[in-house]
Amino acid sequence: LLSVAYSFRPPYWVRILKKGQKKKIVDPFTKKDWYDVKAPSMFNIRQVGKTLVSRTQGTRIASEGLKGRVFEVALADLQNDEIAFRKFKLVAEEVQGKNVLTNFH
Repeated sequence: LLSVAYSFRPPYWVRILKKGQKKKIVDPFTKKDWYDVKAPSMFNIRQVGKTLVSRTQGTRIASEGLKGRVFEVALADLQNDEIAFRKFKLVAEEVQGKNVLTNFH
């Protein structure tokens, strides 16, 4: 093979050699973390659920991706009561460790 210095684009024969290579298939969930969503302290049951977020990578911070997310929760789930039918929207405001703290939207 010829050893030619190229500035920005590899020669045609190098591109042909690379064509046979296959991309590795990566499961997208391996790059994500689970966070617990917590309701405001006035409710009996604070654990609302869990949410997924992409891991911190470079300048992308995971906690910034969580802030501002809106969760819709039934009052019955927050008070352990089957009669309550109202729904609340909670917005993520703060991340502490693996917990996402919410407030009313």
